[in-house]
Parts: sequence; structure tokens; C-alpha cells
Amino acid sequence: MIPVIFFLFVSQILAAQYQCVWYGTCSLSIRGKRYCPYSGPAKELKDNVALSTLNSLCPHLVNKQGPTLTCCDSDQIEALFTQTQILFEIVKRCKNCASNVINHFCDLTCAADQSRFMSITQTEVSDTNVKYIAGVDVHITEKYVSDTYKSCSGVFNPSTGVHAITLLCGPWGIAKCSPKRLFEFMGDAQANQNGPFNIYYKFQKESSVGTFIPLNSHTVPCHLQLTNMTPYCSCLDCEARCPIPQELPANPIPVTILGLDLLAIIMLFLFLLGVTGLLIFPICYIKTCGRMGVASNSEEEMNEPDRGTPSSVEITPARLEKLGARMDQFLESFFFKIGLLSATSPWITLCLGSLFVFICTGGIHFLHLTTNPVKLWASPTSESRLQRQYFNQQFEPFYRTEQVIIHAVGLKKFKYNTSSAGLLEFGPVFNKSFLLAILDLQTQIESLGKDENKTLRHICVAPLSSPFRGDVKDKDCVVQSIWGYYQNDIETFNAVSTDNDGHTITYLDNFLSCSRNYYSPSCLALYGGPVDPAIALGGFLQPGESLSKNAPYYKATAVILTFLISNFYNETKLQPAMEWEKKFVTFMKNWTKNSKPEFMDVAFTSERSIEDELDRESKSDVITIIISYVIMFAYIALSLGRVRKCTTLLIDSKITLGIGGVVLVLASVASSIGFFGYIGVPATLIIMEVIPFLVLAVGVDNIFILVQSHQHIPRLKNESHQNHIARTLGKVGPSMLLTSVSELCCFFLGGLSDMPAVKAFALYAAMALFFDFIFQVTCFISLLTLDTSRQGANRLDVVCCVHTSKKDEQLHEGLLHGAIKSIYVPKIMNKWSRPIVVIVFFGWFCLSISVLPHIEVGLDQELSMAGDSHVLKYFKFLNEFLSIGAPVYFVVTEGLPLSDTRVQNIICGGQGCNSDSLTSQIYLASNQPERTYIARPSSSWLDDYFDWLSTPNCCLQFASNNSFCPHDIDADCYICELQINNNTNRPNEHTFGKYVSYFLQDNPSLDACAKAGHAAYSQAVVLKTDEQNLSTVGANYFMTFHTILKTSKDYYSALYEARKIAANMTNMINNNLMILKIKTEKPIKVFPYSVFYVFFEQYLTMWPDTLKNLGLSLLAIFLATFFLMGLDIIASFIVVITIIMIVVDIGGLMYFWNVTLNAVSLVNLVMAIGISVEFCSHIVHSFAMSCKETRILRASDALIKMGTSVSLNKLK
Repeated sequence: MIPVIFFLFVSQILAAQYQCVWYGTCSLSIRGKRYCPYSGPAKELKDNVALSTLNSLCPHLVNKQGPTLTCCDSDQIEALFTQTQILFEIVKRCKNCASNVINHFCDLTCAADQSRFMSITQTEVSDTNVKYIAGVDVHITEKYVSDTYKSCSGVFNPSTGVHAITLLCGPWGIAKCSPKRLFEFMGDAQANQNGPFNIYYKFQKESSVGTFIPLNSHTVPCHLQLTNMTPYCSCLDCEARCPIPQELPANPIPVTILGLDLLAIIMLFLFLLGVTGLLIFPICYIKTCGRMGVASNSEEEMNEPDRGTPSSVEITPARLEKLGARMDQFLESFFFKIGLLSATSPWITLCLGSLFVFICTGGIHFLHLTTNPVKLWASPTSESRLQRQYFNQQFEPFYRTEQVIIHAVGLKKFKYNTSSAGLLEFGPVFNKSFLLAILDLQTQIESLGKDENKTLRHICVAPLSSPFRGDVKDKDCVVQSIWGYYQNDIETFNAVSTDNDGHTITYLDNFLSCSRNYYSPSCLALYGGPVDPAIALGGFLQPGESLSKNAPYYKATAVILTFLISNFYNETKLQPAMEWEKKFVTFMKNWTKNSKPEFMDVAFTSERSIEDELDRESKSDVITIIISYVIMFAYIALSLGRVRKCTTLLIDSKITLGIGGVVLVLASVASSIGFFGYIGVPATLIIMEVIPFLVLAVGVDNIFILVQSHQHIPRLKNESHQNHIARTLGKVGPSMLLTSVSELCCFFLGGLSDMPAVKAFALYAAMALFFDFIFQVTCFISLLTLDTSRQGANRLDVVCCVHTSKKDEQLHEGLLHGAIKSIYVPKIMNKWSRPIVVIVFFGWFCLSISVLPHIEVGLDQELSMAGDSHVLKYFKFLNEFLSIGAPVYFVVTEGLPLSDTRVQNIICGGQGCNSDSLTSQIYLASNQPERTYIARPSSSWLDDYFDWLSTPNCCLQFASNNSFCPHDIDADCYICELQINNNTNRPNEHTFGKYVSYFLQDNPSLDACAKAGHAAYSQAVVLKTDEQNLSTVGANYFMTFHTILKTSKDYYSALYEARKIAANMTNMINNNLMILKIKTEKPIKVFPYSVFYVFFEQYLTMWPDTLKNLGLSLLAIFLATFFLMGLDIIASFIVVITIIMIVVDIGGLMYFWNVTLNAVSLVNLVMAIGISVEFCSHIVHSFAMSCKETRILRASDALIKMGTSVSLNKLK
């Protein structure tokens, strides 16, 4: 107790030695009351109201035991309260910071020993000839300044999404702020509009300088408790209060040997083992046969089937073979009957087929073509799609965005000596001519629709608009543009001034100041809000560089104009926006073509652009399809015929038959489309682009097989053309059925996919192939019969009414058939070629497996657009100049009783909140952006609501009806009756429920109530109001930003990490509710939402989905081959293994050609399986049916008979 008394005694003695430098107010200005010079002792403060105010602000200056002596009167205390209120509102989330800063201004204003550390340096005379203070010197210790700065450096401002220091440090922002610069700005009356006079700080290291003793007041670090009754500062506002972050597991380091990963080493070993076995096996086989006395002088004998196996081993195979033979006989008989029926009644068959096609194609009238990207690529039952729907229903969809990116071309960088950072090299976009052209373009865009009175203001996002402000005006619209820093005013842009140091201030200095602190009042755009330089500018970051607080915005090479338009879940409300966007796109295309300056390169997009471009592509592709089909028809017509000589060209040609075959393919595609049009399965762009070619590629195979088998199978003596054709179909029909069933199963199983585009493609393709097979074994047989009859009668093709003299000529083999028989087969089947082929393809197979895990997952969005699309150029510019990540919302589902203080602590981030609260977890995640992809702490409507309630005169009610009254209007309103715990800064349940709607309706203003929530949170909270006008909080969200995302991997990794964070939040909330014994109707869930999630969720499971789809397709092919090839399991395995090798080899090519794995490439892999079936199954079936003596001869026979037809088809 004695030391305390001694300290007070010494303090009084020292105070007695010093006196005041001012007292009272003597003049009034726009900035407030001016102080009067006064050199004398401190005076007793007797005004009880002023004394109470002083006690609330500066309790250390109030003498609880006797009279309080101060150098300020009641007017000065009132002014002090007003001036510090704005400051307090910014930093009060951490009472330590608020106390340290406000205590400083308390000492300046009211301390009884002002002359100890302060002296008057400037005085001026008012209009009424009264002298007042215009400037003072304040001696202050560097330690005090540094400690105060440290206590405030981490304080976060949720509504703005920036740190409080950014707002307090003026033009320096957080990037360039320092303890000295913070105090210098607060004392600069010219820069800081709240100061009534200039305060010139003299920073001292010594405890005394001449007659002055520097101000060195007591400060409390943010991690300590200010008082026993004051809660600690939160982790969000004081990093020293954060728990030690858990060390994230390091990224796995791949195991490598000699620079090769483990899988590559395994596949290399397997390849060497396989090659060794392949080379050693024949030698061992020959030696074994020699010891057993078996002759092996020829390859044919070596490949003879074993005939010495005991009969007991052959019991089971014999039964299977008999059953398989019966099945083959049944299928051959079945197809013979179908062929005979179609051949004997060709016109009836064709008429019935035409009628069926006519009925099916009628469904095209009901077809709906999907061009909405969300409906194309996201399953209706996917997690991201459902969460997107929930978000849109609860809060309305994310804004519609119209964006123009303007890149400077041919303009040079230039150097400029700035007032705050010295000599800097500015990017080319800061040339005056460039910026003036930007303003002209922006003005023209904002004026679109003016003639029809349908301008941007009718549809734009205007966050500060309200029923109390009247109709939305043009200036109320949110436009993110560099011109926002100059309020779209050329005079402001061209204005030149001089700072205190005599430096000329130009538009470049103003930009530099605004880019550091875009919440500075002079930097706010016309709509009343900030312009984020990371959104308004591009090209200032180096490749791979992340956005930071020190980002060099002045190096920008592109300017970005962003116009935000209101979006609605009810799509009927979007018509005005869609019409304006159409005008916007038309204008930009015309402006780019005719009015764009030479020093600009421009890319642009609107919200509707992608869908419009997809729709345009779907229409333009029709011409491509027609041209392709014409070319394919010409090839088929020429390839099908076997011309004997030039004089019989028009007899032997198959032009009419080729036309018929192509028409049947088109009919099958049209029938499939019409069939699903009846059912209501929407079509997609990929269906229109791919399926006609797929069915042509797969279906025409059967046409070649039928025609060429008919040509090669000799007609029996006295056999009619109809019987000959029916017998041909009986021979090849089972093979056609095998491939068709395999393909149908493959594609129908693809219909199990959750992805709408893949599912629709698989279903449409499967049905088209089914119809094509039916038409081929019926209608095409009829066409073949008619064409054979024409040729037999020596009638010309196309003009079949013309008849020539009959000259029987021996048919010659086709060129390709002869080449395969005479050249290819002998070469490929000799004893040296066979092992070389196996080794080469086995090596490629092993190499492909080794690189499969390295195939990148994702889709380059540039590939989704046509080469002439304006959206494609926009994507390229976006990838080059994008400097900020997408916003991400952590949504808390309804049911959480947030009026309960205990529950509030689970969510909020201010004082008294849990260290693992929802907002704290987002903050901790933002500290590790390279792993979490979270760039900054989140906004928090809950914390800002508490601050708004605790700010005097913010919550107001109309006296007439007790309804909400904005704080910034002149009306008959009174202050709300609030019940708030001063220690916790929390309202009771009644106050929380009654006034939360007021908070969400109140607009923030510069001079008061900066935490009002209408602008930032009007759509962030869903309220349910009861009959007593008490609101219950439903779903609500907390918004932050992702880091810069460039690649597909960045995007889906960001989604993955956000879901991990949300899962931790969900567990934390429900565990706390259980501990607190608070029951909810259903478990609370937190989920992340961003506009791109719905497109990239598929990539999280791309590999499992790919393996599942391909695996099911291969299984279906195996089963179909097994049952339709006479239960031949060996042949089934050969077909499937060969197809697996083909797909794996394609995967290897994908890696080496940098083709990513995505829905489109998955469709192509499924198509590859379907086409591979055509290659493999026909030849394997022909091999199984061959009657040649040895395996080599049977393989040669199959390759000659079926290889020709298959090769002719695949060459097209």
C-alpha cells in the first residue's frame, strides 16, 4: 500500500510543476470545436455529466477520492467522446487496443500536466478575432507508440473484411503502416478529417528531452486481460491469444529410385520379366517336345491343339462346347429367318421401318436441349448441386457478373516520384489517355438501355439502397472500377494539390493511397462502398505469386470493369437482366470491332454468355455434321462395291446401298433422340456433336461386314438371292449381335453415371445403337436384296431403270482385301513378327500403366468454347490477369438458437467467443492459405451486430409506430430500449430477437454506425419473425475469399479443403450443443459454397468414377462375349484383356499429350471401348468359327475375312 501512496504523492508533485496548454473551446469549424490556448493550472471538473463521460472514456484521469483536475471542460469532453466514438467502433472488438488508443487521446485532451509532453506550435485567429490552436507538438516515447500499435495490429473488422489498422492508418493501409505512421496519420488534420488541428509527434527514445518528459502511458498487450471484468481479446484480434496451430502433415514424398517412381520400377521389372518369359518359353517348349519325341518341325505342328489329354479332363469342356454349339446353331437359324423374312418382303420391311422412324422422330418436337452448364455437369443429387440449391433458395443466387478486361497494348511503363513511396515504375494502364478511354467505355456501358428506360440502375446491385432513400439511382449501382477512386469525375482525376512536405499530389498519388486503404472516405466509389484494387486491376502479380498486403497494384497491365446485377432464384424475374446483358454483349462486340482504341485489347463476358455460346455451337455444328456425313457416304459407297472393270463401274458400285446405310444410321440417331424426347430426358450439346459420329463409326461396321460377307460367301447352285442373303446374315448375325449387345451394355451401364451430360450421352448412344442394329438386320437386308437384284439384272446404280447387256465377269478381290491377304497377314503372322508385336505392345502397355497415376484431373475451361467465341478470349484473359480468388460462403443451416449467449460463443469471433468458434477456425485457416486455399478471415454478421448494438444512437425506432428508423435520417425517432451486458457486450434474448432485423436494415455511414449491417449482411441472414415481432435466426453465412485459383487442380483442391474445414465446424457445433444440453430439431450442418463448386465437385471422385464406369463396361462385354460366343471363356478373356490394353494405352497417350481426365475424356474412353469391341469381337468370333487346322491358320483366316471389313470401316 505504501508504494501506491508514494506514487500518487510523487505524481501530484510532478503534476503541480506542469500545467495546461489549452482549456475550453473558443471557435467552431466544419471539423468541430477548436481549442483555446491556456497556460495555467488544471481546473476542477464539476459537471457531473461530463465527469461521467470522462470516467467511461478515461477512468485513469478521474480522482475517485477527491476533485478531478483536468485541462478540458465539458465541451471538450463532449468533443472527445464524439471523436473517439468512431475510433472505438473500429477497434472495440479488442478492449485492450481500444483502451490503449483512447487513453492516449484522453491524455492529450484532459491530462492535468499537458505541458510536460505537449506545446503549442501554431495558433490562428477566427473570423470573430478569437485565437485558437492550429497545431501542437507532442513528445511521445517510441515504446509507447510501438506497444499501442502492437495491441491493435491484429484487430479485424468483419464488415469490411480488412484489419482495423487499414482503416486507422489512412493512405498507408496495413501494407505500409508502422507505429509512427499510425500516430502521424491520426494527428494529421489535413489527411484525417476527424482531427480539429495538427498534432506533430516527436518520437523519443529517452525518458526526458530538455524540459519535456515524453508521454509514456501504461499500455496493456492484447493477450492480457484488461481488467478482471473484461474478457480477453479473441484469437481473431490478437494472434498471441490463438492456440498453437496443429502442424499439418507434410505432403507425401513419392518413393523414387534412379529418378523413377515405384510404379514405374515395378512396370519395368514386369516388362523385363514378361519379355524374358516370352523368349525362354519357346526354347523350353521345343526341348520338352524333343525329349518326349514329338516332332516340331513346323509352326503349324507346334501350334496343333493337344490331342493326348485324358478324356476325363475333357468332360466339362465337352459339355460346354455342346451347349455353345447349340447356341451358335440357334443364333444362326434365328438370323437366317430374320434375313429371309426381310429379303423376301423388302418393300413391306422398308415401309414398316419408315413408319417406326416416323413415329419415333415425332418425339423430337418435345425435345429439350440443355445448355445450362450447371444442369450439364452437376448431378441433381450431388452434394454441391443440393447445397447450391439450398443457398439460392435461402439467400438468393450469387450476383450476375458482367465483366470487361482491358489490356494495355503498345503503351510503355513510366516512372513517377510519388509522395509516399519515392520513385516507382507504374504499369502502362496508368497512362492518362488509357484511363480516360476506360471512363468513356464505362460511361457508355452504364448508359445502355437509356432510350428505353431500361438501364443498369433497374437491375443492378445497390447495397445502400433502401425504402428510406427512394428509387435506385445510377450512382447507387456497384461498379468495381479504378475510376471509383475518383468518383467517376474527370475534375477529381485531374486535380493537383500539395502536401505538407511540398510534394505535388496527382492522380497517381491518390491511386497509391487508395490502393492501400480503399475504405478511406476519399476513395469510396459513387455507390458509397470500396473498390478492391485486386478486382479492378490485373497483371500486377508475377506467375505463381500470391496476393498479399504488399501487392504492387501500381504495376498493373490490365484494368477490369465489373458490373454486378441482381440475381433471383425465381427465374421469371431475370428477364430484364437477360435483356440488358444481351444489349451489353452486342454493344461490346460492336465497340471492340469499330471503336476500340489501338492501345487496348479487350475481352468481356456476361452471365448469360456461356449458355448463349453453347446454344450457338449446338446450331453451328449441324453444318459440320452434314458435311461429315456426305464425306462418309462417299467413302462408304466407293468402298462397298467390288468393281470388275471400268465398263461395269455403275453396275458394281454401291452408291444407293451406301446412301441407304447412312440414312439408316441417321434414322437410328433421330429415333433415339425422339424416343427420349417422348420420355423427357433432356439432350445435351455433346449428344448432338458426338453421337452421330459414334453411331456412324460403330454402326457402319456391320454394313461392311454384311456386304463383304455376302460378296465373299459363294452363292450355292440354284440358291436364290434371298436365301443367299439370309444365309449370309445367319453366318455374320451372331457376330453382329455379340458386338451390338456388348456396346449396348457398355453404354447403358454408362447411364448409371450421376453426371447429366455423361448419363444423357450414354442413354442416347445406347438407344441409337440398338435402333441401328435392328434396322441393319431388317431394313438394310431389304436394301441389300434390292441392290443385289439390280446388280444381278445388270441395271445401273442410282438410275436402276437403265439396263445393260448381261456379261458375267468373275469378281476380283478388293485392293484392301488383297493387300491384307497377300502382304499384311504373311508378314504379321511369321515367327519373327509375332513376338516383336507382342513385345512392342506389351512394352507400351507397361509404360502406359506407369504414367496413368500422373494423368491430371480437370478440364481446361478454354477447351469448352469455340475458337471464335468472345468467352474463349475472356477465359484466356481471366487466367492471365486474375488476381483474386472467388468468394466462399460458410453456410450454417437453420435451427441454431443464436439468441443464447452460450451458442453465440460457438460462432462469433470477438471477445468472449470460444477459441475454436466457427469464425476462429476460418481465421486460423486463412493463416495457412497455401494449404487451405482460404485467403482472409471471414466477415461476421454476429460480431458486427453486437458492436452495432453497443454503439450509442445506432438502434432507433419511429415514435409513431415503434418500427425501425434509420440512424442517418432526420425524423422523429427515439433510441431503442436495449438490455446489454456491459462486460460481455451481449444482448439478452429479447433484445437480440427484437433488433436483429433493425441491424440488417440499417445502412452504415462514415460518421457513425459503421457496423450497420444492411450493405454487408442484408442477404446473409434469414429471419423468421413471430407475432410479437421477435425474430429467430434461420440459415446464415460467413463470407471469405479463396486464394487465386488458376488450374482445375486449384479449384477442386479448394473445394476439398473447404469441406474439411466445414466438417470440423459441424462437429464442433454439434459437440458443443451436446455438452451444453441444447437440443435442436435436427443436427446443425455447416457447408461451404462458392459458385464454381458445382462444376468441380466431379473431379474429387473422377478416378473412382472412371474406374467404375470402365469396369462395368468391361464386365458387360465379358458376359456378353461369354454367352454369345458359345460359352467360350478363353475367347471372352482375350477380348476383354485386349480392350483393357487398348484403354490403358489410350491413357498413356493422354499423359504424353497432356489430355486431362474429365467427363469429356471419360466419354471418349467409353467410346473407345465401344469401338474396340468392333475390332476385337468380330475377329475373335471369326477365329472361333474358323475350320482351319491350326491356331495360326485360324487367326490368319479371321484376319483376312473380318479384318478387311473392319479395317474398311475404321479407315473412314
